[in-house]
Amino acid sequence: MSKKYFTSESVTEGHPDKICDQISDAILDEILKKDSDARVACETVCTTGMVMLMGEISTKCYVDIPKIVRSVIEDIGYNEPEYGFDSKSCAVISNIDEQSPDIAMGVDKALEIRNSDKVEIGAGDQGMMFGFACDETPELMPMPIMYAHKLAKKLTEVRKTNVIPYLRPDGKTQVTVEYEDGVPVAVDTIVVSTQHDENIALDKIKHDIIEYVIKPTIPSNFILKTTKIFVNPTGKFIIGGPVGDSGLTGRKTMVDTYGGYSRHGGGAFSGKDPTKVDRTGAYVARYVAKNIVAAGLAKRCEVQLAYAIGVAHPVSIMLDTFNTGAYPDDVLEQAIKLVFDFKPGSIIEHLNLKKPMYKYLSAYGHFGRDDLDVSWEKIDKVDELKNTIRKIIEK
Repeated sequence: MSKKYFTSESVTEGHPDKICDQISDAILDEILKKDSDARVACETVCTTGMVMLMGEISTKCYVDIPKIVRSVIEDIGYNEPEYGFDSKSCAVISNIDEQSPDIAMGVDKALEIRNSDKVEIGAGDQGMMFGFACDETPELMPMPIMYAHKLAKKLTEVRKTNVIPYLRPDGKTQVTVEYEDGVPVAVDTIVVSTQHDENIALDKIKHDIIEYVIKPTIPSNFILKTTKIFVNPTGKFIIGGPVGDSGLTGRKTMVDTYGGYSRHGGGAFSGKDPTKVDRTGAYVARYVAKNIVAAGLAKRCEVQLAYAIGVAHPVSIMLDTFNTGAYPDDVLEQAIKLVFDFKPGSIIEHLNLKKPMYKYLSAYGHFGRDDLDVSWEKIDKVDELKNTIRKIIEK
């Protein structure tokens, strides 16, 4: 019997990098409410007492950036001066330019139709994106990242509902899952590091985190006598948030995707409008992979897309089922090319990506979000995939 261990981490919405992701996406959402065709590439940096915005935004509307920034910080829970970073007193510096006309030219009209009257946008950049799904959890996600996210969300929930009133916004979780022959059988290690008020005994923190965060989140059949649990292993975690560590948009790509379980193209999501294929390509790749697994066509599926800037059609499409497919990978690859349209404009329309929804995705992962009604998590292509494969096989 083959045994292995895999670990993934998540962070709470009060983590400095996640503060920045949420600010960038909140600005994107507010712009999309007023101008759905806006081009947005918004980056955020935060540190002690300061938030700085930079990037390129081309839009017909006006949004109050400082107001949005302060609202996000307040909602996360940084609202006390003693935290060293709070919504009312932090400085907000904005340095935003317009999108480069060289980029806009390629996005506005794809290379394939540039000398015609047709309308088709091109990819907003070059790059490769990955989507993944597996049958380890009901969400068709890898188990380590799903449990890490659930712990991080629970950590925030018990703080905001005063179940554990002494917690502060910053926190991290980590889960190691034991696999036998590729099947998850137990949780081997759980790590929870949570910011807290001063003068709280470590024993009380450990007790409360185990009782109110870990036990309600991790199924009891996966926690064994040998499962190791570490709560605040340094001994205390009082200094946190942007005071303890600077934050930056797009620095938690493994947390945003599959916890390192699947490959990653490298491009971040937050603060980018849907013409940016870093975001759009990753969403549709997940949509394809999830429908493949949901259809019973594979136990694991990874899809890679690659684009050239200004070109509508992807330059490559790859599918890998890691020898778990019900049909050869080349047959499944033929099928997805017939069922799905991978041009950026078509993806945006089919997945309804111009609506403001991105702030809600900027913490606790962009995939496996059954708590949000996001289009790329739907499994509405199952029957079409099966029928298409049947036709391919019959030829």
